[in-house]
Amino acid sequence: MILSVVIPAYNEEGSIEASVRAIHTELVQNAIPHQILVVNDHSRDRTEEILRALRAELPGVDYINNSGPNGFGNAVVAGLDNFSGDCVAVMMGDLSDSPADLVRFYNKMLEGYDCVFGSRFIKGGKTYDYPKIKLIINRMANAIVQITLGLRYNDTTNAFKLYRRETIEGLKPFLAHHFNLTLELPLKAIVRGYSYAVVPNSWTNRKTGVSKLRIREMGSRYFFILLYCLIEKFFSRGDYLKKHTSTPPAGASQHAAPQPPATPPADLSTRRQQPPADSSAALFGANQEKLLSQHTPGQG
Repeated sequence: MILSVVIPAYNEEGSIEASVRAIHTELVQNAIPHQILVVNDHSRDRTEEILRALRAELPGVDYINNSGPNGFGNAVVAGLDNFSGDCVAVMMGDLSDSPADLVRFYNKMLEGYDCVFGSRFIKGGKTYDYPKIKLIINRMANAIVQITLGLRYNDTTNAFKLYRRETIEGLKPFLAHHFNLTLELPLKAIVRGYSYAVVPNSWTNRKTGVSKLRIREMGSRYFFILLYCLIEKFFSRGDYLKKHTSTPPAGASQHAAPQPPATPPADLSTRRQQPPADSSAALFGANQEKLLSQHTPGQG
């Protein structure tokens, strides 16, 4: 299974090279076939120059330019429209996500899950230098999401997640253009019945550059996505549910939305199997039909 990693990058000249090299090294050491696809989101610094050099040096590393409007969500969607692997992870370009966690996500997906979600707030999860105000707002926002949709998962706004290609296709079209895409992807996956596992992950605050997240601007956009998924869950009558083709892995049911049981097609469940023409059963049946055709009413 080929792993793609989509990394949106806007003015990340101070960290993008270290991020790409760290991810590439970890995946090579673990013999994971991969593609690292960086989306240059209209950067005005040396980001594209650095990406061009990395592409020439490191096998499996590539980049594209976001041809649409700039914005985190637009850049990620450009990556999701162009990745080549069997599954895709979304990671940051500032070394806030751990490459070692990516390997654990990948190995978990090999068990058969449609998605693997990280949580920084379960046993084993860690945060380093998380700004206190952002942490409080994060916990409040995730609690609202949990209560509204009745979820056990407690870190939906965490951007670091892994999805199968079929799952990504089942979540389209995307609505969010900004950081609220980090909420749209997992909530749609959960509401639409895709199986997922939750594993602990770590998060480290950036050492260089400036965070692109503006909480004041994002509040209403996050609420829009939450409201949309709430409406879809209760009023879409299952129109967007995953079309199940395989049995989810053991343990997935505690996270996946309930689905109606699959029933075999009527013709398969009721049709009698006919014996081969040259079998003894077929010859016996033919003889019986011949005798019956010679017997007419009134004859003894």
